Amino acid sequence: VQLVESGGGLVQAGGSLRLSCAASGRTFGSYAMGWFRQAPGKEREFVAGISWSGGNTLYADSVKGRFTISRDNAKNTVYLQMNSLKPEDTAVYYCAASVTTGRVLTSGAGYDYWGQGTQVTVSS
Repeated sequence: VQLVESGGGLVQAGGSLRLSCAASGRTFGSYAMGWFRQAPGKEREFVAGISWSGGNTLYADSVKGRFTISRDNAKNTVYLQMNSLKPEDTAVYYCAASVTTGRVLTSGAGYDYWGQGTQVTVSS
């Protein structure tokens, strides 16, 4: 399984970005997917997760109400819509796939494949 993120960039505080993660694999529709981020000098942290069907989602408290995770199984793609961005959202964002479960996962240890990451920078 290969994951390729796109959509990162530089945005002012209060702005929006939409990240995409395109996945290979014929059974994408069975994978749980997640977004994580890692800021300089900090540990990787969970941002959002979505079940195989898209029917269940979970968010970190820090992004709840501002970020929305979604997926299009016909396009093998998962999205992260980020609104009302804050400087503290600055990080490299990674998407991840679990091929062993379709349930929402918040722990990085539960994911089997990771993308290369895309930089998101929010200026104040």
